Amino acid sequence: MTTPYNYTRIGLTWISFLSYALTGALVITSGMILDNIAQYFHLPISEMSHTFTFLNAGILVSVFFNAWLMIIIPLKRQLIYGFILIILAIVTLTITHNIIIFSICMFMLGIVSGITMSIGTFLITYLYAGRQRGSRLLFSDSFFSFAGTIFPIISAILLTHALPWYWIYVCISIIYLFIFILTLFIEFPEIKNNKAIEHAEKEKWGLGVLFLSIAALCYILGQLSFISWIPVYLTKSMGMNIVTAGQLVGNFWMSYMIGMWIFSSFMRFFDLHHILVLLTAVATSLMCWFIIAHDITMLRWIIIILGFSSSAIYTTVITLASLQTKVASPKLVNFILTSGTVGTMLTFIVTAPIVENFGVRAALILANGLYGIVFIMCVLLGFFSKHRQHDYII
Repeated sequence: MTTPYNYTRIGLTWISFLSYALTGALVITSGMILDNIAQYFHLPISEMSHTFTFLNAGILVSVFFNAWLMIIIPLKRQLIYGFILIILAIVTLTITHNIIIFSICMFMLGIVSGITMSIGTFLITYLYAGRQRGSRLLFSDSFFSFAGTIFPIISAILLTHALPWYWIYVCISIIYLFIFILTLFIEFPEIKNNKAIEHAEKEKWGLGVLFLSIAALCYILGQLSFISWIPVYLTKSMGMNIVTAGQLVGNFWMSYMIGMWIFSSFMRFFDLHHILVLLTAVATSLMCWFIIAHDITMLRWIIIILGFSSSAIYTTVITLASLQTKVASPKLVNFILTSGTVGTMLTFIVTAPIVENFGVRAALILANGLYGIVFIMCVLLGFFSKHRQHDYII
């Protein structure tokens, strides 16, 4: 029996939402449990941070190659395989005490996360068009923030009750369980032999895509460099306890999520490029203020406003990229996602040596500089973007 189109569309949209929640949960909790895992393996925290590069590398590899894999392997089958891999990885984490196996499991989790997020992003760009696509992508990305709000708090609760760190990953796997259940009962679009998509792949992208890819890389690298080291900065430099630090990180993602909900409601009425320039300018200024501020109450308010103003940046970059062609191109969307994922992979590669040699605050200053580059790229984008030619609503 064929599933009615509306039910299929709703189901696919929810898979997209949950795919972002999965990635957010995996990436954001790294900073919360980094110190505990370092103690578990008896390694310095700067050295332990390098192992999370395997998580980020897995995301990068899968996002990059999935532009071609989506044509070869049906989307539904990919998600089913992903469920098997994530269960295998988490079970292995709970029964082993070996840093090499830990790294392999992180890579597997990254592979699953990258494939799932790649599929989720494509589904939104496939199902929705024009500015409506932007609002749906914003709402999808709000689930990344929702995970960033919930899982630092869950992590703090588990750690303060002396539960092993790997229980956090068990909790995260519940997200994929819902994805798996939805996958079993929903029909997925066929990418192979789709004439519109094939035409989009042949269309020239333009110079605007280059600026957007640089913006995506610098934004994600800057954001994760900032948010990954905030718990260490607040506990080691500002004297906070881990619960308070976790709440502050949660405040960032809570306001980030609320910002996405608000922006998704009215963004369709404004030019996406103008909004992007404004938000990147505000976010860069607020991050600078956070780094130089010392009052804890002030830090709380700054990080809340920073989360709100940052909320629409990345998804607007993806939306503008998808609007550089008449029909959403899976390869173009995956190219921007890959650029952002390179930023994810570089997070600890770049920041760990800086933290080791210059301290945590230096990593935060680097993050602020990267936000400044995003602002410059968005200004330059205005001279080359094609989004106004394809910016329609259905």
